[in-house]
Amino acid sequence: MKILLATSYDYPHLGGLSTHMATLQKGLEERGHTVDIISFSDTPKWKRDFIARGPSFLLNKVKKGSGYVWTLKRRKDFLEQLVKERISKNYDIINAQDVFATEAALTSNIPTVSTVHGYLTFESISKGSVDKDSTQAEALMTAEREMYKATRAIITVDTRIKDYVKKETGVEGTMIKNFIDVESFKPEVERRAEFRTKHNLSQDELLFFVPRRLTKKNGVIYPVLSFPPVLEKFPNARIVFAGTGEMFEEIKSKAKELGVENNITMLGAIDHKEMIEYYALSDVVLVPSIYSAGVEEATSISALEAMGSGVPLIACAVGGLKEIVDHEKDGLLVAERNVEELSDAMIYLLENKEVGQKLADAARNKIIGEYSHYAAAEKYEAVYKQALNK
Repeated sequence: MKILLATSYDYPHLGGLSTHMATLQKGLEERGHTVDIISFSDTPKWKRDFIARGPSFLLNKVKKGSGYVWTLKRRKDFLEQLVKERISKNYDIINAQDVFATEAALTSNIPTVSTVHGYLTFESISKGSVDKDSTQAEALMTAEREMYKATRAIITVDTRIKDYVKKETGVEGTMIKNFIDVESFKPEVERRAEFRTKHNLSQDELLFFVPRRLTKKNGVIYPVLSFPPVLEKFPNARIVFAGTGEMFEEIKSKAKELGVENNITMLGAIDHKEMIEYYALSDVVLVPSIYSAGVEEATSISALEAMGSGVPLIACAVGGLKEIVDHEKDGLLVAERNVEELSDAMIYLLENKEVGQKLADAARNKIIGEYSHYAAAEKYEAVYKQALNK
């Protein structure tokens, strides 16, 4: 098949969606398919800046959320034009990766399948882009419902999203768990010293790695809140954040307020190709997601990458993380927003390195068996074939 993966967001970018697309492309190509990717980033920069993004600030001043919705619709318009320009390449199917990419793809009359990675409306409310019960939130929900009904098939990355789509639209989706490139994300802990030297991190420190976009639903403030008791027992501990987002300054401020700022490193945006090195140089990975404004973490790619990389994982027991992690068998789960539980888990893994290694070994075996990009690509191919026969 000749397949086009499409998103109305930027590609490549830092985050799970971009990683998902790149890894799916690799898996499908290894199965013999031709796969291209098209995104908002393929639009000329002046259009992105002055048409899609430029008016957003002023529109939001008039009415909160109006600029946000404007930007999403312009992204759809630009992607629609890009898709039309690609029609001559005779794609068999388009796999749209978001609501507005679905809308853009449907106008091409190329058979379209949609992957649903989350909850557009509720996530927009959670991060403060639109207000709950506003006309802007209703516009987003309307777009979700219409596109999920119009596409030939729905793929969701966890069971909660599948249930959400069914509840809102009556459409029965196919759940295919998120996945990782198991060849790239593999244990490299024997190179820990090398990677710490490369990235200017101390050989003697105990490093907690938080590979998360710095947004509220990812719970990224909680490692900082949980850190003082850890430092009391382990003064050489450090938290390393890799990511950007609206919580960046709040994390810095809270760290200063708690007196732990000297043991916090904020790397900002890190190229995904370097993430394997940061997993390898870490002692423990934290994925502290929370339930926020109706949004739960899906099957976290960061958690899968950590487990695939042979590093002990602590995650919060929300959403898809409860499906990924088997508590005390291949990772530790703690209650969301529970500062004391997170502190205790962090201390426990530093005090019990052999337990952490057993968890990490079991996690790697699980990833190979259940979350390989090879197996996922085969499942996507089956959905594509079914959609083409409709």
